[in-house]
Amino acid sequence: MDNPDRMRELIDVLNKYAYEYYVLDMPTVSDKEYDALYDELIALEKATGRVYPDSPSLKVGGEPIKEFVQHKHINRLYSLDKCKTFEELIAWDDKLVKSFGGKIEYTLEYKLDGLTLCLTYENGNLSVAATRGNGTVGEDVTEQVKTIRSVPLSIPHKGIMEVQGEGIMRLSALEAYNKTAKEPLKNARNGVAGAIRNLDPKVTASRNLDIIFYNVNFSDEEITSQEQMIDILKQNRFKTEKLLVTSDINRIIDEIKSIDRDKLDFAIDGMVIKVNDVAIREKLGYTDKFPRWAIAYKFEAEETTTELKDVLWQVGRTGKVTPIALLEPVELCGAIVKRATLNNYGDILRKKVKIGSRVFIRRSNDVIPEVLGVADGDGTDIELPERCPSCGTPLIEDGANWFCPNEYACKPQITGKLEHFCEKDCMDIEGLSEKTIGLLYDKIGLNSFEGIYKLKKSDLDGLEGFKDKKISNLLTNIEKSKKADLAHYINALGILGVGKKLASDLARRYGNIFALASATIDDLILIPDMGPITAQYIVEYFSRHIKTLEDLRDIGIDPNYVSVPEGGKLYGEKVVLTGTLQNYKRSEAAEIIEKNGGEVQSSVTSATTLVVAGENAGSKLDKAIKNGIKIIDENEFIALVNS
Repeated sequence: MDNPDRMRELIDVLNKYAYEYYVLDMPTVSDKEYDALYDELIALEKATGRVYPDSPSLKVGGEPIKEFVQHKHINRLYSLDKCKTFEELIAWDDKLVKSFGGKIEYTLEYKLDGLTLCLTYENGNLSVAATRGNGTVGEDVTEQVKTIRSVPLSIPHKGIMEVQGEGIMRLSALEAYNKTAKEPLKNARNGVAGAIRNLDPKVTASRNLDIIFYNVNFSDEEITSQEQMIDILKQNRFKTEKLLVTSDINRIIDEIKSIDRDKLDFAIDGMVIKVNDVAIREKLGYTDKFPRWAIAYKFEAEETTTELKDVLWQVGRTGKVTPIALLEPVELCGAIVKRATLNNYGDILRKKVKIGSRVFIRRSNDVIPEVLGVADGDGTDIELPERCPSCGTPLIEDGANWFCPNEYACKPQITGKLEHFCEKDCMDIEGLSEKTIGLLYDKIGLNSFEGIYKLKKSDLDGLEGFKDKKISNLLTNIEKSKKADLAHYINALGILGVGKKLASDLARRYGNIFALASATIDDLILIPDMGPITAQYIVEYFSRHIKTLEDLRDIGIDPNYVSVPEGGKLYGEKVVLTGTLQNYKRSEAAEIIEKNGGEVQSSVTSATTLVVAGENAGSKLDKAIKNGIKIIDENEFIALVNS
């Protein structure tokens, strides 16, 4: 009964019928005809023990998996900047038009309210599906995503393609599920998130999820516009939603005003506006968190009232003490809210909220609950603590906030500060989590950056989860981190207002940590995007921590900014990477190019001067050959940068 040709034929025709039914909503056969072919396939699979990777039988859900593993996306998945008024949207458009020097064509899409998913296809087959995670690394949820009937397990494109979409539970599916569920779901967003992150794919399958795609995050073929991107998704059998293309921002505003969410079968919390032209996107670039060429218009947040039961004061890594409102649980935007922010003590007084009073709350941007003010009722005044709720040190006032000054003996700010220091965008010390740092604080009193570099094997012996190999790896990672560049070092210090991008600007401007430490407020505010408050934070930080810098220098941490001279090996080159590299991750190769004076481009243009072609290079390589652009392979690239 082993008939692989018949199995292949059945899979192809069943996938065609599923695409017509679930994606195009245009069925061409009856359920009876589909079921007969499906039953025949199942019988062949049982008899032969063979299941092809794109068989529709995989969509019912396999055996439970033991745990999620991490997956690194090919390209980073960015968040979106947001606006809540049309005035802000118009101002965004004005800024881009001035920056570009002319009218810009935009696209308008739904901002779907579900769970972001990133799917990678290799040689035409789905190889991995992952959650967004932190944008760089997510959780592998391949088996769960395979149960979504609108997800193609194979596509016509035979190269490497990474696509991004929003996993959703349609409102009709939610209603049907809740009619028979032992524990009804609160909302569609929780329905999809809980299903995808469930270790049992059969549970995922029972939710009848869907997914709508809107982005090709990586492809080995050139893409020149969002409009073309959507066409490529459609050509590869991915479900998409309608796309408006216009250069008139007022047309976009009119379209947003016309949206009737009640008529949609899925939840949205806003609309997304993107620059259509990819070449213009490349010129506009990115901030630390967002692409400058896209923005989300957020619908007005939902509000409700509930009782404020108490206030909890929490200490952050900067020592700032923040009041958190403990609420009578209430449903808001489909979620049960038990806590909300009160920002600071001045905010409490301004809003006149009291313990026991009924308060208005809002989920700001449908995410972070916030107390807006008093609805009715009296209550007990909220008292500002005189001492740190963690270590008992008297608090000090600084502007609108209160701080615990005990930065070397207050556990929550120490663990938070040291965890930040070890993050990937900082000193990149893998293995030192906030939990581990907390254990080391309790065991040996670890409380400073320099203390990390004094850790010994005996300090780690007996620590929860630490065996010889893990201890050895951690000590190796700590030693390796001494080679971090200046920008990462500045970011690691955790200075208020200084993130990855500003740290890079400061490194380029001052060249050395001690030169930066000597900068005045007047010097600092000359840096683009530097405000006087952040400049003051920087000056104050170094006035208090010069000894820390000296101690770290004595340990061997004193990086200098390395500028690329005009003689850099790739100086002036505009380089495109294509295909799969064997010795580098793409991000690592890009960093090497930049350190050698080159500029990395995402697509081949008339300005491109060099293409580095790895294995399975696609249309970018073809275009480079057609245009007579210099092409080198990975070995030639290695020889060039190491010469």
